[in-house]
Amino acid sequence: MMRFSLHFWALCTILLNIACHTCQEHVWLPGNHVALFIFGDSVFDAGNNNDINTTSQANYFPYGESFFKNPTGRFSDGRIIPDFIAEYVKLPFIPPYLQPGNHDFSIGVNFASGGAGALDETNKGKVINLGTQLGYFKEVSQHLRKKLGDAEAKALLSRAVYLFNVGSNDYIVPFKINSSVLQSYTPKEFVGQVIGNITEVTQDIYKIGGRKFAFGNIVPLSCVPLLRTHEGQNGACLDQITPFVELHNKEFSKLLQKLQRELKGFKYSLLDVYTFLKERMDHPSKYGFKESKVACCGSGPYGGIFSCGGKRGVTEYELCDNVNDYVFFDSIHLTEKAYEQFSKQVWDGKLSFKGGYNLQSLFELN
Repeated sequence: MMRFSLHFWALCTILLNIACHTCQEHVWLPGNHVALFIFGDSVFDAGNNNDINTTSQANYFPYGESFFKNPTGRFSDGRIIPDFIAEYVKLPFIPPYLQPGNHDFSIGVNFASGGAGALDETNKGKVINLGTQLGYFKEVSQHLRKKLGDAEAKALLSRAVYLFNVGSNDYIVPFKINSSVLQSYTPKEFVGQVIGNITEVTQDIYKIGGRKFAFGNIVPLSCVPLLRTHEGQNGACLDQITPFVELHNKEFSKLLQKLQRELKGFKYSLLDVYTFLKERMDHPSKYGFKESKVACCGSGPYGGIFSCGGKRGVTEYELCDNVNDYVFFDSIHLTEKAYEQFSKQVWDGKLSFKGGYNLQSLFELN
């Protein structure tokens, strides 16, 4: 009987969280809960791109099938990193900012947009860029002040964690479209622009009251399935992008240490997704995977054509039999299994960098 009760309770908890995906208005939380505000690209997008005019969407089969049993706009077969982090801090799934009917921002909100970059020029007109996401956050902060009063809103924004994953598209897009920008700037100059924009947004949030920030670094882009299909690669890794990735990660780590020295109360967590993914790409069986080079869903060599679901101009695609065998769900996004492993690692795991916190410690800071 005890076992049945536990299983029943667990099932109810899961169903409640799924229900909260579409209904956020009546969730009870303690007054000192830690809100979660999410910024970035498709790795964190929970459905904002459903409501803009773009082909960079994931609101159709087979996205979402493993957990939600229907597409939500998440670029994976199930939950993504912010979903797991929300679960760990006993929050419901954080809703997309553009989700119709989403008016309660006291638990936080998700501004991330598939295809977005730190630079305004990245996929311009097709995404919600980082600058626009910041503008939405400023509107939310004003809304909270009107609803809660200045003192309570200030306390909520100060306790909150601001979670970022952005930058990859700024480096991918110039290679995919053979942009002249790669000839116009040195890697150091171009990386400086990307990091500069992220810095400005971070400083603006700090001025509004944010103190606790978490950032993902850039993954080893050269060998993701999408870039193995780049023109002329013939399945080889796109090594030309690696200097940008390595420089970004090196300089961004330095930047966060600098901000912590200069901004009173600024605390951060640097989420080392680069090492996490490289380990699983190089040693999949060590982490419970069978395939780390080929995408579960897509077409062409390595499943690297971004055609999963058949709604982005290429209608034909292949879908694997067992998604849990795969690191990559589509040509650039990971499976729910991989995202859960990463979320657990950055939640309470040992840090890869000096000066920061793991996410659990960051959430617990006053």
